[in-house]
Amino acid sequence: MLSDNVIYNFYYAWWKKIDKTIFLLIIFLFGLGLFFSLVSTSLIASDKLNTNNYFFFFKHLIYICLGILILIFFSSLNKKPLFTLSILLFFISLFFLFLVPIIGTEVNGSRRWLDLFFLPRFQPIELVKPFAIILIAIILSSEKNYNIYYKYFISLMVIVPILFLLMMQPDIGQTLLIFLSWLTLVFISGISLTIFLTVFTVSIFILFYLIFFVDKFGYIKNRVFSFFDPNTGTHNFQSEKAIEAISSGGFFGKGIGEGTLKNRVPEAHTDYIVSVISEEFGIVFIILLLFIFLFLIYTVFKRIYLEKDEKVKLILTGLITLIISQALIHLGVNIRLFPTTGMTLPYLSYGGSSIIGMSILSGIILNLTKRKVV
Repeated sequence: MLSDNVIYNFYYAWWKKIDKTIFLLIIFLFGLGLFFSLVSTSLIASDKLNTNNYFFFFKHLIYICLGILILIFFSSLNKKPLFTLSILLFFISLFFLFLVPIIGTEVNGSRRWLDLFFLPRFQPIELVKPFAIILIAIILSSEKNYNIYYKYFISLMVIVPILFLLMMQPDIGQTLLIFLSWLTLVFISGISLTIFLTVFTVSIFILFYLIFFVDKFGYIKNRVFSFFDPNTGTHNFQSEKAIEAISSGGFFGKGIGEGTLKNRVPEAHTDYIVSVISEEFGIVFIILLLFIFLFLIYTVFKRIYLEKDEKVKLILTGLITLIISQALIHLGVNIRLFPTTGMTLPYLSYGGSSIIGMSILSGIILNLTKRKVV
């Protein structure tokens, strides 16, 4: 009975402090993802895997339930333990990322996943991202009397091994996401615009060199060429089918279960979930979905504006940048604005690694936007 009262008091205090608008928006997005998992994967499970129609749905449900527990855990910590634990988990997740080129599972020519007996197939980078943002923010906001450019250098050294390991997989999408997040934090920390533009320009040249002159990234060059000229290869098949699905869905869609993209394109329920939704529910629903994301972003930025702690501001900005960038890249790929990257849509795409990673990220956001209850 005593333990029940302790648990009740703990969660009552937790519920009283958290920003309920942000929490309910996150839960709503997870709920939408679960619903779309049901309508987009039931035929895949029955036709291709010859198994229960709800195989993927139940897996998605389990991951979301686990994700909510993780979200509550990270949002309930005090700030100091949160930062200490995040640094520890950063190095643990970085170690897992280091194992990927050695013992990782290869899928479609990329080695991005680990398949360990205690952790079924997962993508370590999804765990690295939120903790890397915290470590970078801690370095940049350090009150120790270090030269500011020394802090920039140390923060760069944090992401260099991540970028190197991602390029080895290869995963250019996540590489760009990590680098853009670092650039954002460095920019808002007050770096000289001249130095910032120099770093940005040099980075563009390095990226250009890797894509066009390094054999390991030849697949990206092929995707870029086929993106601009569909007759040069077959890499546009998925993008073309996604555009067809969006066009055929029109304003209000074909109806639940009437879409065909999920059966025509591999991994449609992860990389092309926006196209699947648009085909069955229409472009109007996609616009409403974008408004939900924008409202979530606006709500977090409103809390950032009121925040006095520089470290917290940097962390929240970095985390929300991850969400914005990933959503925009996913959307851009679906409407053929960008070449295929394999980027999931935050909260909605099917995938255990993505859900767990977004749960950690969301838990940290909820933690740092808690109300100060006296």
